[in-house]
Amino acid sequence: MWISWYGFHKDARVYSSGRMSAPHATLEKQCAACHVQKASVFSAKVQNQACLSCHDGPIHHANQVSTPDCATCHTEHRGRINIAATSEKSCTECHANLRTTGTAPHYSQRIRNLADGHPDFAAIRENPRDRTTIKLNHALHMKPIRRGPTGPIVQLNCLDCHRPAAARNSWTYADASYAPGSPASQPLKTDASNGDMLPAHNPPTGRELMAPVPFANACASCHLLSFDKRFSEGVPHDKPEVIHAFLKKKFQGYAAAHPSELRSARDPDRDITGKPLAPRIQTLTAAQWVAARTSDAEQLLWRKTCLQCHQLSFDRNSKLPHVRQTVAPSEDVLPHIAEASVTSHWMPHAKFDHQAHGGFTCVSCHEKALRSSDSSDLLLPGIKTCQTCHAPGPDRAESRCSECHTYHDWSKRKEITPTFSFPPLKTGGL
Repeated sequence: MWISWYGFHKDARVYSSGRMSAPHATLEKQCAACHVQKASVFSAKVQNQACLSCHDGPIHHANQVSTPDCATCHTEHRGRINIAATSEKSCTECHANLRTTGTAPHYSQRIRNLADGHPDFAAIRENPRDRTTIKLNHALHMKPIRRGPTGPIVQLNCLDCHRPAAARNSWTYADASYAPGSPASQPLKTDASNGDMLPAHNPPTGRELMAPVPFANACASCHLLSFDKRFSEGVPHDKPEVIHAFLKKKFQGYAAAHPSELRSARDPDRDITGKPLAPRIQTLTAAQWVAARTSDAEQLLWRKTCLQCHQLSFDRNSKLPHVRQTVAPSEDVLPHIAEASVTSHWMPHAKFDHQAHGGFTCVSCHEKALRSSDSSDLLLPGIKTCQTCHAPGPDRAESRCSECHTYHDWSKRKEITPTFSFPPLKTGGL
């Protein structure tokens, strides 16, 4: 009568362990799919092989002492839960006293949760300096600043420069003269090394991390690449060889259109005592005039404009083209511009999603940006910033290990051959 009462009310708790998670809901009445039947009796414990018939879960690390069963971390029959979000107990069974085979562990040996034993992030703990070669004063840009040499005073926002790769809204300080696909519109070259990071199961959306900043989108409107008062446009944001060729072409075209420019008067106020005076009226050939103007423009660019943000170096056997040089500088005197070396992922052993934190202002976590005057300053927030919100308790954000870390090494995953078909599942009453 008791069983009949529960059966009449369609309450399966008397003979079932409970409802299954949402991904496995289609198997709720197909016990044999997971519980292997032996001698007309279903085994109480799910075997790994039953899970691996549908899922491929590569091991964590090759030097782990033991590999837990699937059901040890992913426990079913607890209702419509996220079965991939394992409990901290599953992680601390190993990480509370971490032991490995062969060599000593590379990570902290005693971690119980985010607040108990978890060290600060490796980037802050081991190498608290940014290796980028780009010169940037964050503190200066966080204050009201003039837009360009003669522009208005503006207040920049972090999102004016820093955005995830998938962001599609317009850029406030972009320059439309840099065509899409040009080097100026491309992100800086990044350090894409992930170390021994275990990649996440789900593919990235492009909104997790901030993308490197393209010059054309965030800088060009304020930092003009002007090179001569005769032209309103600036040089391309490209390699020195490209800039050199651009300058020669511009000045050659100008000389052909303005032949009177080849005859110039010397400014007497620029005479230096003891120096032989050149003729008061100087007439140059087109090639000499182009070489002189190109040299002048490169002096401005290499010594001031480009040098404001980039690290430039010259071959020790070469020299900067002299201002009054009348022959075209050869390619070996052009500077070498150091690669930006922007780090794209500061926490290679964890996953982080900026989109999930979109309700907070940038300086809530990156408050160091307000006072950083050197580009080598590491503006990554420390673990104490994370612990402000992520901590145990009903009024706190989730702090389980699975929030930031993945267990399976999905780079070693294998393809699974399907075994189920829809009709058998439908006959179960779905």
